[in-house]
Amino acid sequence: MVKWLEVIKLRSAGKNPGLLEELLRSMSQVKQNGLVEMQTYRHAALETDLSVHLLWESEFPEMNGSAPGLRLAQALKEFGLTDHTIWVKEKK
Repeated sequence: MVKWLEVIKLRSAGKNPGLLEELLRSMSQVKQNGLVEMQTYRHAALETDLSVHLLWESEFPEMNGSAPGLRLAQALKEFGLTDHTIWVKEKK
């Protein structure tokens, strides 16, 4: 099994913060096979910037992102600029 991290960053204009919170809350309820955990982080200095981390464990990483990650990245585009990347844990 491979551990991999899906990182979706949002640089938001700060519009509709309530709608954004609701979107993230509903996304955190998603149960997906292989999804270990979902964490959301806010930038220390810029309250409107956030980063969503989806930690996965599966046989192979999804090189273009998971279905839930792709849906979330698409939905976040309504709120500002997004960046969606996939990281694979190094084997020691």
